Amino acid sequence: MEYQLLVGDCLETMRELPGQSVHTCVTSPPYFGLRDYGHEGQIGLEPSPDEFVAALVEVFREVRRVLRDDGTVWLNLGDSYATGGRGGGGSYMRERGDNAWSGKGCATGWRSPPSGLKHKDLIGIPWRVAFALQADGWYLRQDIIWHKPNPMPESVRDRCTKAHEYIFLLSKSPQYYYDHESVKEPAAESSIARWAQNIEEQSGSSRQPGKTNGPIRAVGGLTKRRARDSFRRTESKRNEAIPGQRKGTHREDRGEGDWDTAMRNRRTVWNVSTRSYKGAHFATFPPDLIRPCILAGCPEGGTVLDPFGGSGTTAGVALALDRNAILCELSPQYAELVPDRIQQIFDHYDFDPDAKEQMSLFEAC
Repeated sequence: MEYQLLVGDCLETMRELPGQSVHTCVTSPPYFGLRDYGHEGQIGLEPSPDEFVAALVEVFREVRRVLRDDGTVWLNLGDSYATGGRGGGGSYMRERGDNAWSGKGCATGWRSPPSGLKHKDLIGIPWRVAFALQADGWYLRQDIIWHKPNPMPESVRDRCTKAHEYIFLLSKSPQYYYDHESVKEPAAESSIARWAQNIEEQSGSSRQPGKTNGPIRAVGGLTKRRARDSFRRTESKRNEAIPGQRKGTHREDRGEGDWDTAMRNRRTVWNVSTRSYKGAHFATFPPDLIRPCILAGCPEGGTVLDPFGGSGTTAGVALALDRNAILCELSPQYAELVPDRIQQIFDHYDFDPDAKEQMSLFEAC
């Protein structure tokens, strides 16, 4: 496996890549109004949210060109406040009375709210971007909540401390590569015990005795589950095909389900702690957040793209999982961090000794 590092504006560097050459894109763009990375043309310091959204739509049009037809995008974005990237408020704002403070930079000091927004408004940047990409032709398949058990503390008294961000799953086509088996998670012990019962012994809620409610059937004041864990049915209202389907869901000719009672389909709330990084980059992906995106979105030997590569965390996880990686990074200083960051991440995973010996051969093209 190998990685390619393209230093420069991602719109320009991605044009060097052939069309339909990558399997998935896993990335986290700069957040709106949060940090000044000191590079002309950087995304994140646009005068308005609309201009920020438009810039990202343009980037992802180029991503769509290089993405295979069955490819996906896993896009991580956090939100911002209308009057400053660091929270949107403060006593100094009230003292001035004009909702603006010229601080050290347009990202580090308080600023006037953009047109159409009020002082202290939460902008809703993630969903604005998601809806704009949807309008531009992407399939918006899912919103995933990244729950942070160890969020950054905030000195706020009129709202909760932020402890989550979004990951959006987008696809280029209605049918796409998604390996759900690779990202299953352990089932709850109570669920495992219930699944181990015979179907006729499984009990549901008895809060409404005597009432039939969906798949739960009331019998003698208690409720018992039907054989709902199988698609093989003889008398079911779902035998008939609905518009858009060629056949009904439940049919006599369907096989019994092959159930793994120790695992379940991955849920949409991911509990992943943030990780410190001694390098110079301000914001790094936790490797455990990227891992399921790559496992589900890219087959072994495939290629993962990150147009906002930063210090190279995406590439490190991709290589550790036997995938290739392509990084685009505007900052030459951050690009210099990539080899060490990749090595650090690779060492975090438990691989066979031969694979670790090969790591010294990985070099940026």
